Amino acid sequence: MEEELSLSYGESGKIFVLGTNCSGCLGLGDVQSTIEPRRLDSLNGKKIACLSYGSGPHIVLATTEGEVFTWGHNAYSQLGNGTTNHGLVPCHISTNLSNKQVTEVACGSYHSLVLTSDGEVFAWGYNNSGQVGSGSTANQPIPRRVMGCLQNKVVVNIACGQMCSMAVVNTGEVYVWGYNGNGQLGLGSSGNQPTPCRIAALQGIRVQRVACGYAHTLVLTDEGQVYAWGANSYGQLGIGNKSNQSYPAPVFMEKDSSCCRQPSPCPTPDFPCAARCSRIIEIAACHSAHTSAAKTQGGHVYMWGQCRGQSVILPHLTHFSCTDDVFACFATPAVSWRLLSVEPDDHLTVAESLKREFDNPNTADLKFLVDGKYIYAHKVLLRIRCEHFRSSLEDNQDDIVEMSEFSYPVYRAFLEYLYTDSISLPPEEAVGLLDLATFYRENRLKKLCQQTIKQGICEENAIALLSAAVKYDAQDLEEFCFRFCINHLTVVTQTSGFAEMDHDLLKNFISKASRVGAFKN
Repeated sequence: MEEELSLSYGESGKIFVLGTNCSGCLGLGDVQSTIEPRRLDSLNGKKIACLSYGSGPHIVLATTEGEVFTWGHNAYSQLGNGTTNHGLVPCHISTNLSNKQVTEVACGSYHSLVLTSDGEVFAWGYNNSGQVGSGSTANQPIPRRVMGCLQNKVVVNIACGQMCSMAVVNTGEVYVWGYNGNGQLGLGSSGNQPTPCRIAALQGIRVQRVACGYAHTLVLTDEGQVYAWGANSYGQLGIGNKSNQSYPAPVFMEKDSSCCRQPSPCPTPDFPCAARCSRIIEIAACHSAHTSAAKTQGGHVYMWGQCRGQSVILPHLTHFSCTDDVFACFATPAVSWRLLSVEPDDHLTVAESLKREFDNPNTADLKFLVDGKYIYAHKVLLRIRCEHFRSSLEDNQDDIVEMSEFSYPVYRAFLEYLYTDSISLPPEEAVGLLDLATFYRENRLKKLCQQTIKQGICEENAIALLSAAVKYDAQDLEEFCFRFCINHLTVVTQTSGFAEMDHDLLKNFISKASRVGAFKN
């Protein structure tokens, strides 16, 4: 967030604020700035799910229960409460949102967007360039659903530039509206767009996320590729020049020969380290800055654009481990592009304590022997966390369990998941973990495996992953892999995986592909 406002959680989930209090943006009921944290009593008991801010500044916040609160600058009705009076305290915005659960919020300089759990977008505020998508240029004082081309679409991600708006739908298409003077809508023109319009130049490309800078746009595809367009006077598009771009242009991360952190030889030859190092899994931009950032699957962070006053026209490999550091250290002003959560160093939560005890031989009372290696665990935790262990360990007095059904990396990842609620495996290993999750009927673990596999899909392994999804009855993953194969049909059908495809699976694939018109000229 900008320097005007900082929020933090204290004891018992209480919210504290500090900083410059322009337009009452601290929400304390006054305009008195403070360098000492002050408790925001009006949101006592609320847990923040997401937050965004405008240039005024104005604040839009959603709670974990899906409620929306706004406060701060309101000269253009960007608070959505029907007035133009600055909001000195958080105001619950319920007009047209009373039966909706908001899951994501985004602010432009003086307008606001929210996304609901059923994929609808609502907008309000400054509308001089059509950025609220209503079809006019009149300011919008209360939330209204953005209709037009989005009416029958399910939106999964939203973003705002200074005076433009973006939405990604579940089919991977991108819709844009608002100011377009720098080509930031990606429509090949510079004319403003008062209602949502699909970016035709991205036809056949499945977009997962969109991020907006002040006047430029980034998108991340399902293949881990980044495209950029819009203003480029600081090199913020990362395409090697400073010329504005009104059509999506691919952004390439320079491969660093020393970037691979894996031992030699590569432990995952079917999904080489170079692919993990160059595949993008996160993009970042902020409507108040001309800076761009991206993070690869290998954990490497790149930045480009206006970085501490310098123009970086190609993605530059940094020493950072997260994209937040790029904006904290190099953006002007220093910002956070997303809501941050920081735990105090002197306290460990129950969850953190359990994470530390995984594979700890000093406290464990059970060890698994897998592929000749031990994994240390705790019987009581396994019985609490997993139905399989609840029954299998009930009368088992042994302190060593031999496991031959699954590989060491897969079984270790499974046990670690029981301690951490997360998995850390490359996509190709996650297929084996998906098998285990199916065997043990761990449905949440199945979902996590599917998410990991989706991040690692490419033309070469798409058929193998589709086969695995069918084998393990992972229907969401099966549909994702099928759509990926259809979108990249020419290349996929030329791979060895397609040539070696199981007869029944091939038959079903061709039948289903025909039904969706994949073979039409």
